[in-house]
Amino acid sequence: MLLEDVVLSHSDPSTGLPVGPRAERISSPLDYAPEQVLAAVLASVDDDKAEDVVQIDLRGRSDVADYMVICSGRSSRQVASIAEKLVDRLKEQFRILAKMEGKETGDWVLIDTGDVIVHVFRPEVREFYQLEKMWLPSGAHRSAKV
Repeated sequence: MLLEDVVLSHSDPSTGLPVGPRAERISSPLDYAPEQVLAAVLASVDDDKAEDVVQIDLRGRSDVADYMVICSGRSSRQVASIAEKLVDRLKEQFRILAKMEGKETGDWVLIDTGDVIVHVFRPEVREFYQLEKMWLPSGAHRSAKV
């Protein structure tokens, strides 16, 4: 079985919330740590000028992924571009076939890499859903930026 044939996550594409237990990742010679994927995600969104980047540690709090990254693009076009380039870079660097939802509208794109869930929003959509409030520890706010 190839790494590309394995489903790495069981999250609802519309909400990013878990709908089942997380599948075990298959070890391979191309293995990588979740922290390496996180670093690549953060570098990619930074390269593409994403704004208000927030990193959330989900270890011990969710079976869906180890980390979540939330960021914004200034327009639908930039949101879609940030997401598309991120998926391409992860495929090239780690051979991860990330699942992507929402690129067509560019309001909110969800990228599921298995170890890192990435949400790319237009600012007004991000403000409406306020995912940070749901996932950040109480008392923490967007000051948890990377």
